[in-house]
Order: sequence, then structure tokens, then C-alpha cells
Amino acid sequence: MLTIGGSGDEGRFAHDLARRLWPIPRSITGNGVRQTLSILQEYLPGLTINEVPTGTQVFDWQVPDEWNITGARLIDPNGEVIADWADCNLHVVGYSVPVDTELTLEELQAHLHSIPDQPDAIPYMTSYYNRTWGFCLSHEQREALKPGTYRATITATLEPGNLSYGELVIPGKSTDEIFISTYVCHPSMANNELSGPVVSTALARHIQGQLSRHYTYRFVFVPETIGALTYSSLNREHLRENVVAAFNLTCIGDDRAYTYLASREGNLRLDRIAKRTLQGRDNVVHYTYLARGSDERHYGAPGMDLPVISLMRSRYADYPEYHTSLDDLVNVVTPSGLQGGFDMVRECLEVLENEPVLTATQIGEPQLGRRGLYHLIMGKSIQNEVMLRTDILAYSDGQHSVVDMSELFDLPVDTLEVMIQELVDHDLIRRHHQSNRIRAGEKD
Repeated sequence: MLTIGGSGDEGRFAHDLARRLWPIPRSITGNGVRQTLSILQEYLPGLTINEVPTGTQVFDWQVPDEWNITGARLIDPNGEVIADWADCNLHVVGYSVPVDTELTLEELQAHLHSIPDQPDAIPYMTSYYNRTWGFCLSHEQREALKPGTYRATITATLEPGNLSYGELVIPGKSTDEIFISTYVCHPSMANNELSGPVVSTALARHIQGQLSRHYTYRFVFVPETIGALTYSSLNREHLRENVVAAFNLTCIGDDRAYTYLASREGNLRLDRIAKRTLQGRDNVVHYTYLARGSDERHYGAPGMDLPVISLMRSRYADYPEYHTSLDDLVNVVTPSGLQGGFDMVRECLEVLENEPVLTATQIGEPQLGRRGLYHLIMGKSIQNEVMLRTDILAYSDGQHSVVDMSELFDLPVDTLEVMIQELVDHDLIRRHHQSNRIRAGEKD
């Protein structure tokens, strides 16, 4: 039995790791991603760092040029520094082209970004696929700018290179896999970035510490969108054949909510497990796949079709600090918030590992009469009993456990277990781990 067993220290570990990763200037490519993955590799020695060249075709997309920035400043007419990338790496629009120019305040405004409704926040802005440049300021700063000539310098390179991602495979008894993805492409923001990688790292360390596990676990640390597309494109057949459950982990470190975003189908076993796991927690929020906005879009898309859900604390865009400098490691992401996120995923994994599903051994409804399971003289109670047997058989599809059936039939587990064991004894159903390889009427 897998008992990942949260000790209560995982939240503190994750928070400490997030503080270490905080200053690194990440984007969808570049040295910031490599540095982040290299640090994660210290905690996960089996993590491999992979490079995919610019121009590689990944489904309908191409891996873009690599971007690296080493400095940027915006200086006002009096020679004072208004924004310095060294002080806050959100000050520069991601993927800004290099620039060294002087321009008037009126000309500069087209390259400035702020949030009037959050005047003390520096926004996070990017322009991955449109060549431009820009600075991000608090609205208070922007409103205080005086007329005159400004100097803007951004020291960066944007040229052919590579996209980097990390991958860790933890073998189990089976080649059936549980897939866990998170992203490493945002600069210094706590919930929308660092919470996912640090909780994933804590989970991977705990799974590695288990002496027995049925499933193989595959963790990937990718740039959002283009990284997920790249990884999916390169590994599509393997993932489709082997993955029985997939999790996208993001925004999983605050104390405000517990959020589950459903699979595209909305009724997979993984959906049921997530809903049960969240029962009893405070401020639980459920979303359908129509509210998707992260890498579940790509893993669950038609043609990829992974059984994927997203688990979060406060969903991206649902908390006021999202995509701003206010998303920090003091007021937003906390050790207790990260611990709650860790425990939420851990409990889902424990159910997957320890709660067997049921699969019928016959194709079509079996003949119950010759096995003494169908009665020629039918009373109401007897008829209900026979119908319950057929209901159990109907949902013995490798996707339902006795707990799932208990919820579906609105009957106690103990009542069902008696009849399930009867059907097992007659070799009409079998108990096993969820698998992509076991089908009704087929042998393992």
C-alpha cells in the first residue's frame, strides 16, 4: 500500500525552495529556466534536463527563438532610474527585443504598462510572438512621470537556441503511469508559478521514498503552453498508451480556496476522486473544462486525450494578485497553503494507488441463471437483488471502484461488497489497479 504520508513539513520545505527560486528571471526559454531546473535537480537527482532546438515543429506550433536578458533600465529626464530590471524582473515585458533609445514621454507611453485598478502593483506582461519591447510600472509611478526625454535600455538577446524542460520518471511495478505536469516559465510570482514546481518537487521526493508503488510516476517541469505542446508532441504515443491519470498543478500555494478543474469529459474516475478528496475542506470551488486556462488545455485536447484535471488552491485569474508583483511569498503563498496543496494531491494519489477498480470478465451481460445468481420465481426483493448484480456488472468497466458504485447507486459500500465478492468468486469480475491495458472480456 502506498502511503505518501504528509509529515506536515512539506509546506515549509516547499516555501523555502520557492524563496530560493524567487529571484531567477524565468521565461518560456533561456538561462532562467535552466537555472531553475538545475536547482530542482539538486533535490531530485533523477531529473533530466532536455533541450529542444528553435524551429522544432510541435503540432501547429514551432519552438521560438531563445530569449535571455541581463539588464534593463528606464531613466527619467533628471537622470533618475524609474525602473530597474535588477530590482524587479517584472519591470520588463517578457521577450522584449534589445533596445537603447531616447524618446519623449508621449512616445514612451506606448511602451509602458500598468494597472489603474491596482495602482501599487507592477503587472506581468509578455510578448512572446510579437517583436516589441516594454516596461511595466506601478500605476502610481506611471502617473507621476514628468514630460521630457527618457532613456530606455534593455540588454537582451533573442536568437536561435533551445527550449528547456525537466523530466523525472519514478518506476513502479506497472508501466501504467500517473503524469504530473507543472510549469517553470514565470518570473518572480509566487502562486502563479513557484507553487506548482515546489509542490511537485515535494510530491516527487515523497513518492521516491516509498518502498512499494504500483504505478510509474512521470513528473515534467515545462514552460507553460509551448513547453506542454512540445513535450506532448515529442511523447504523444507513449503518453496516450500509458497514462491512466494526469494532473496539472498550478496556483497551489495560497490559503484561500481548494480548486478542482474537471477533465474534458467531466466524469472520469479521476474527476470522482478529486471531488471526494475535496469534500469537507473549506471554500471548495469546482470548474468544468470550459474554464480551462493552463496546460490542461493541451494535455486534454482532442487527439491528445489524456485523462487530465487541474488541482489548485485559488485558480489563476481568480485572486487579485494574479500576474502582478503582489503575488508574493508573504501575503499570498504560505507554508500552510503549500501544505494544503500537497495534501490535496497526495490524497488523490493514495486513492489511485490503493482503491482497486472492477472489470467484467465477460463481454455482454453474463448468464446469471446457470450460476445460481438469477431466480426463476421473482419477488420484489429478489428482483432488486438481481438488478443490483447487473448494475455492478454494467459499471465494472475498469473505471469504477466500489466507492464509485456506492455513490452512483446510493448504497453502502458494505452492501455492495457482499455482492461484488460473490461475482468475483464466480469469476465474473476482477479487482485490479486502473489500467490502459485491461479491458472487459480480456485477460491481463
